[in-house]
Amino acid sequence: MRVTRAGHAKPTALAFFHSALILIASIAGWPIFAAPTAKGNVPTSAIVQIRSVLRAQQNAWNGGDIDGFMNGYARSASTMFISDDTVRRGWETVRARYREKYSNRAKMGMLTFSDLKITLLSPDSAVVLGSWKLQRAKDRPHGRFTLIFKRLPEGWRIVHDHTSAVKE
Repeated sequence: MRVTRAGHAKPTALAFFHSALILIASIAGWPIFAAPTAKGNVPTSAIVQIRSVLRAQQNAWNGGDIDGFMNGYARSASTMFISDDTVRRGWETVRARYREKYSNRAKMGMLTFSDLKITLLSPDSAVVLGSWKLQRAKDRPHGRFTLIFKRLPEGWRIVHDHTSAVKE
């Protein structure tokens, strides 16, 4: 501030700059601090919903219901499933693969998902890393998977599944 002969204070360019800088910093910083509280329950809710989809898949599988298991996948021609060095595209193609490979209860066994790590990429997408294990009468196949989930009108669904099995 600069004082004139009449005793009135006049702001200087430096004072204006300082005030503008404080204003810009407070406006720019606000979303950073406001975002966690504004969306505080979104990540938790999404993670709970994704876990619910995986639990429903596991339960459907263990009930011998491949169609119920497939409800976890997006019913889309762009849905992808990768395993055994093969890329399969489309919900129907993935379903046909499961029906062929697991044509009876003995082949299906009991499925367990574990070691789930769910990372939200955005409010509408997430990546899930985990392990799978089948308990069958004669063997115990197991491996790991990476799933990409997308929030669709019908809820969270798998749009990309890359599953590997341990070679024994």
